[in-house]
Amino acid sequence: MNQLQYVCKLTAENEKYTKNVIELLQSGATIPFISRYRKEVSGGMDEVQIANIRDFAQKFNDIIARQKTIINAIEEQKKLTTDLKDKIEQTFDSNELEDIYLPYKQKRLTKGEKAKKAGLEPLAKMIMSQRGGDPETMSEKYLNDEFPTEKEAIQGAKDIIAEWINENTILRQKLRYLFQKKARLTTKVNKGKEQEGQNYKDYFSLDEPVSRISSHRFLAVMRAGREGIIAVKTRPNSDEALEIIERVFVKSNDECSKIVAEACSESYKRLILPSLENELQNELKLKADTEAIKIFAVNLKQLLLAPPIGSKRVLAIDPGFRSGCKVVCLDENGNLLHNTTIFPHEPKNDKAGSKSKLFQLVQAYKIDAIAIGDGTAGRETEHLVKHSNFDRDIEVYVVNENGASIYSASAIARKEFPDHDVTVRGSVSIGRRLMDPLAELVKIDAKSIGVGQYQHDVDQAQLKMSLDDVVISSVNAVGVNLNTASPYLLSYVSGLGPTLAENIVAHRSENGAFTDRSSLKKVKRLGEKAYEQAVGFLRVDNPDNPLDNSAVHPESYQSIEKLCKKLKIKTKELIGNKEIIEKLTLQDFDGIDNYTFQDLISELKKPGRDPRKKAKILEFDHRIKSIGDLHIGMKVNGIVTNVTAFGAFVNIGLKENGLIHKSQLSDQFVSDPAQHISLQEHVFVEILEIDMDRKRIALKKLSDTIQ
Repeated sequence: MNQLQYVCKLTAENEKYTKNVIELLQSGATIPFISRYRKEVSGGMDEVQIANIRDFAQKFNDIIARQKTIINAIEEQKKLTTDLKDKIEQTFDSNELEDIYLPYKQKRLTKGEKAKKAGLEPLAKMIMSQRGGDPETMSEKYLNDEFPTEKEAIQGAKDIIAEWINENTILRQKLRYLFQKKARLTTKVNKGKEQEGQNYKDYFSLDEPVSRISSHRFLAVMRAGREGIIAVKTRPNSDEALEIIERVFVKSNDECSKIVAEACSESYKRLILPSLENELQNELKLKADTEAIKIFAVNLKQLLLAPPIGSKRVLAIDPGFRSGCKVVCLDENGNLLHNTTIFPHEPKNDKAGSKSKLFQLVQAYKIDAIAIGDGTAGRETEHLVKHSNFDRDIEVYVVNENGASIYSASAIARKEFPDHDVTVRGSVSIGRRLMDPLAELVKIDAKSIGVGQYQHDVDQAQLKMSLDDVVISSVNAVGVNLNTASPYLLSYVSGLGPTLAENIVAHRSENGAFTDRSSLKKVKRLGEKAYEQAVGFLRVDNPDNPLDNSAVHPESYQSIEKLCKKLKIKTKELIGNKEIIEKLTLQDFDGIDNYTFQDLISELKKPGRDPRKKAKILEFDHRIKSIGDLHIGMKVNGIVTNVTAFGAFVNIGLKENGLIHKSQLSDQFVSDPAQHISLQEHVFVEILEIDMDRKRIALKKLSDTIQ
């Protein structure tokens, strides 16, 4: 099997287009570029399909590398045969590959190896043959200093047999199937850990099929196990497993058969069970990781593509009690104009002075909107601001501040604001993420944004790759202003990266704003390949050629120019002219395919369109100040802060988020909450339960209409 066959088998994609995608990826093309500008080559595959091809192609390469390692290791032992080599090269299941390698694997001195070195292998073969005879009599001529008695010699032979059983490939496949189909996950709280493990008390005593356990529950159980709170087992019925083993190896009913049966039991308990249980847990973990990462990726994309308010002057507040509320004023481009601190809450309670100061700042810096962090003292600060008088209409937004503290202490923040402390930087981040969430959030490690579940428990390399894909996809879906984007935002543009992004900013500083896309070619070290990959995702404001502020790639400019010449109009007269555009056909364009034609028509109608929605203001219920103000049956507004496999967390204006369990998302059965609710969605909910001790609030989604 070659790489193409392997990838097509696992993805079920068309072989021709899969081959094309693999070749494009190998040539350095990025996923967004292939998805947007090479549809005719990929057959119109989306980014998810292309990423799957990339990942499975890499998995194939990893398996080939492992095959070579195994072949070389066996060859060094001078045990490699033509049949064995062929078998290894034809095996593409990682577990089966390791089963083949198991008998040849260099291991520490095991009980079986020790017995072999003492010359007991012939005795083990005689017993294993089960052709009658007395094992004690057989063992007499194999006694030595290491194994001086018949009983010890028989035990040594039994150890050898146990290892042979463990290394039997066919048996391991049968038992692996049993583990996958019939294993049960059981837990038991460890003695003395009852109080320490209260957060895990739901998992103190479980017994359920592993085939049915949800991924988020499995991750929680394994975390509790790692912390020593509970003992975790994932195994089938031992009698059933032993029956399978004995059916393969116990051939008679003599004394030798009894020893073989004992070896079967020892092999299972000591060797096979730990190995297959660990393998099963790894597979369950991989599945759980994949599902958790998928949820994280969906949430992150929704957060990155959250509605921006755009180029407005913003006053941002990072709320606090004793240390006060840090206030910053930002201009339309997010530049810091002023910072100060107000103390409207306990212990100073300077509400009048704080309102006066806010009024002065709004007036002095011509503020259009106010952003308030949703952390400690956020609700109290929102109440203060909304009950303040200003000389103009001010939009007030509550902003999710997850990750703001991470940004404020980062090298990026220190570079941007070397003369300001972390409190100022955090406030700036809150204000900027209201103006443009995407541009600001790319500066923060995605794991720190807090929109997933068990992000610290999943495979970190897999998580990073997935989240990087999401950030890159989001940045390129929106497009980036070549003249205003930060180097951190530019670094995620297809084909660029940190070095070229810094070079673009440096070129901008030295030579002034870019007037057209072609000027990008003058940037230091930005070659033809990088230009081809990046240019379609970059925008130039008010260019001579209006296509430079659109998603139309320069490689299509000539076709559009020829069309305009034929129609006797200028390019700017074509753009946005629906009457002309809707009459165009593929034949009107020179040298483009149908995919490109469809994209051009869509883009010409609304050039440079931002896929993000407009920002909306949510009004929390003014009656709610603490969890004690809630009562069952109460109906309130909220905003979704996180979506997980088991439901969605909702901010209803309190420090404690409520949970809409997936069973309360719809009147229909819900298997995937993400199909019914999304991050940042404004929802109308009913209070179902209030657990004052654990500070938990159960909610039900009533409708998509905010009351």
